[in-house]
Amino acid sequence: MSSLDELDRRILQQLQINNALSNHDLAKLVHASAPTCLRRVARLVKEGYIEKQVAILSADKLGAGLTAIVEITLDHQATEHQLAFETLVRSESAVQQCYRVSPGPDFVLIIQVADMASYHALAHRLFASHANVRNVRSFFSIHRSKFETQINLASLSGPHS
Repeated sequence: MSSLDELDRRILQQLQINNALSNHDLAKLVHASAPTCLRRVARLVKEGYIEKQVAILSADKLGAGLTAIVEITLDHQATEHQLAFETLVRSESAVQQCYRVSPGPDFVLIIQVADMASYHALAHRLFASHANVRNVRSFFSIHRSKFETQINLASLSGPHS
């Protein structure tokens, strides 16, 4: 994997702001030729710097307005038990993010559902009926004051930057 130079960083920054830019428009914004920009973006995708290109939808407008942040503690924390739990939550589309964490609970999940009844059904499917789940602690968002997807590229340093 190659390191990022200043042009790579400018490309990544612009794509974080607006991934729908045409290659021509992106090239203009980062002060590069269109062919150079196209090659760079392809390399950034191939090398895994760009993991996924998506549209971020409005959960409220689509009727999925309940966000739950859920802490999960397992009875048994051996690797095979953690992997089994991750496989279980990966199959559930309402679970948007799953993190192994330390210290504290074993996992933190970000869940997006329509309403409390939907959350209750999901919690029963994933947590209550799962023998290895010891504790579930749920928090429900009443207001989202910030939501960002951008990584601050200027603050990063290290072998991949």
